[in-house]
Amino acid sequence: MKKVYYKYDPKARVYRRTYPTLWQRTRMVLKQLLVAVVVGGLSVFLFQYFSKTPHVAELAEENNRLETQYSVLSKKVDDAMLVLQDIEERDDNLYRVLLEADPLPESSRQLAFNETARYAELMDMPNAELLVNTAQKIDMLEKKLYIQTRSFNEVVELSREQQERIACIPAIQPVSNKDLKRTASGYGYRSDPIYHVLRFHEGMDFACDTGTPVYATGNGTVRYAKWKSGFGNLIEIDHGYGYVTRYAHLSKILVKNGQKVVRGEEIGLVGTTGKSTGPHLHYEVLVQGKHDNPINYYFMDLDARQYDEMISLAENNGKVFD
Repeated sequence: MKKVYYKYDPKARVYRRTYPTLWQRTRMVLKQLLVAVVVGGLSVFLFQYFSKTPHVAELAEENNRLETQYSVLSKKVDDAMLVLQDIEERDDNLYRVLLEADPLPESSRQLAFNETARYAELMDMPNAELLVNTAQKIDMLEKKLYIQTRSFNEVVELSREQQERIACIPAIQPVSNKDLKRTASGYGYRSDPIYHVLRFHEGMDFACDTGTPVYATGNGTVRYAKWKSGFGNLIEIDHGYGYVTRYAHLSKILVKNGQKVVRGEEIGLVGTTGKSTGPHLHYEVLVQGKHDNPINYYFMDLDARQYDEMISLAENNGKVFD
C-alpha cells in the first residue's frame, strides 16, 4: 500500500495532502537507516560490555584465579621472611654468642634489587605491580637463605671446633670427690705447714689415701711425667687452647711424656712424695701461663649448691699439706 503524507495548515487548521520530492524521500530513508545503524551498533556494544562471551568469561576467571594465587604466594613469602628473620636473630644473638663468634655484618644481610630490567617481562602483564613485588620478595628470600646457609656452615664448623675445645678444658675434679669430703685446701694465701709462714697456695689440695686414683681433667698431651723438686712425682698435661694442669706428690705415675690422654682417664695414684706432710693430691690449673683457681673448672662435676659448699670448705676449714 502506498504511503500517503499530510501536512498541517495552521491558518486553515486542516491537514493537507503533500507529495514529497524524490530527494526528500531519499533523505528520509537515509535518516531512518542511520538511526537503525546507530541503534544497532549501540545495542551490540552494550551487549558485549554487559554480557561476556564464554571465552572472555573464562579468561577473566583465570585472571582472577592467578591474582588470588599470587596474593597467597606473596603472603606465604612474607611469613617465610618472618621465620628467616627469627633464625637470623638466633644465629647472631644466641648461636654465635655461645660459640664466642662475631655476628654477621648487618651489611651482608641487607640486600637491594634495583635492576628494573630483571622484571621487565612482568611489567606488561595484568596485575604487574603484584607480580613484580612477589618476584622481588622471592629473590630476596632466596638470597637471604643462601647467606644464612653459609652462616650456619660456619656455625657448624665453629661448633665442631668448640666441641674439641670443651673436651680439652679442665672440667672435673682430679679425684673422686662427690661428697666433697676430700676437699682439703683451696687457692689463695695459706699458712705453710712446714715453714709456718703465710704464702700463696697456687692450687687445691685433696686429702686422699695413698693409692687413690688420679684422673686427667680434660683431653690433652702429657708434657711432663717424672720427679720434680718440691712437687715429688709430677704430671703436667697440656690441654691446648692455653690450658695446662699439674698433678703433684703422686705415689705412682701411670703415663709417659708425649702420651695423649682423655678426660677421666686414670693417670696416676695419690701419694706423699716431695714437699708433703701427708697423703694428698696437689692440683693446679694454669691459663696462658698464669695460675687460676681450680675451683672454677669443676663445672661438669658440681651443681650450684655443691660449688658453694666446696668454696666454703676450701676457704674456711681447709688444710694445706704442702
